[in-house]
Amino acid sequence: MNLCETCAYYVYDEEFEEYFCDVDMDEDDMARLVSGRYRECPFWKNGDEYDTVKHQM
Repeated sequence: MNLCETCAYYVYDEEFEEYFCDVDMDEDDMARLVSGRYRECPFWKNGDEYDTVKHQM
């Protein structure tokens, strides 16, 4: 499984019928992400609502 598939910013666009990253980043962040300077995406946020509920119980 791709890490993006569990991210809250990974959303489906019905017009283009595909998923994309909807995080708000500037040009510098995008350049660092594409160049491979990050080991993991610094913008990743858990999109699993059930996981959040488990911590509240």
